[in-house]
Amino acid sequence: MASTVWKGYVSFGLISVPIRLFVAAREQHVSFNQIHKVCGSRIKQQLFCPHCQCVVERNELAKGYAVDRDSYVLVTEEELKALEAESSESMDIVQFVKLDDVDPIYYQTSYYTVAEDPGRRAYALMQQGMERLKLGAIAKITLHQREQIVMIRPYDQGLVLHTLYYPEEVREIAEYGESKGDMKLQKAEVDLSEQFMKQLTAKFEPEQFKDEYQSRVEALVESKEAGLAPKTGKQPKKQLAPVINLMDALKKSMEQQESAEKKAPQRVVGAAKSTARRPKAG
Repeated sequence: MASTVWKGYVSFGLISVPIRLFVAAREQHVSFNQIHKVCGSRIKQQLFCPHCQCVVERNELAKGYAVDRDSYVLVTEEELKALEAESSESMDIVQFVKLDDVDPIYYQTSYYTVAEDPGRRAYALMQQGMERLKLGAIAKITLHQREQIVMIRPYDQGLVLHTLYYPEEVREIAEYGESKGDMKLQKAEVDLSEQFMKQLTAKFEPEQFKDEYQSRVEALVESKEAGLAPKTGKQPKKQLAPVINLMDALKKSMEQQESAEKKAPQRVVGAAKSTARRPKAG
């Protein structure tokens, strides 16, 4: 049963909808422990003070904010606790926005919202109205002792919530978008590149993408556990070089794509699709 991250009310005007939040996505990867090769035991990390030349116990630690290279302002847990936002059971919608107005670069963490029984009708009213108008709702919520700005949007017969980065948290890179002189492209190049893009355009089906590296790591662990010699062959690297003639490169790319499509097995229409794991309300 999925764990509830937050429980409270989302409200706009005089309408309040009781909901629960559940984490919508979480990164998965194979994890390893640090092992002493000599004896095969798991090692323990120690905290060491280079000034005192000794191992430091955790009860001797303090938080410090660097104000200079070797100068810190110490802050206590109690002082930080006093600054935390108070827990809140309400999430007030500040405004509705067109979904395209919020750039995905601001999306941080995603949550499913699940309506409690008394609020199902109002929840459906919000979801259907926002879906028809293609709107998202900007709201404020206190989550993990921090006031956060979030966007709620319709998704797959429900509403998902995304915490948003604040503008100062979105990095600016001087080199990004930097103009490299006057990029005057020929119309024939633009037309051919668009034709190739259309050739590669397909409906996004996330279930067709798999983490191949994780699968290979798991296979390695299983084979070694079974006492089998692991396969050490590396994945071949694609040989890349700067493109000299864009038109020639695009034409060859299209030819290769057409050839690959002819060799690919025909997909069965109406085949059952795998469904993503969804949390159950609890």
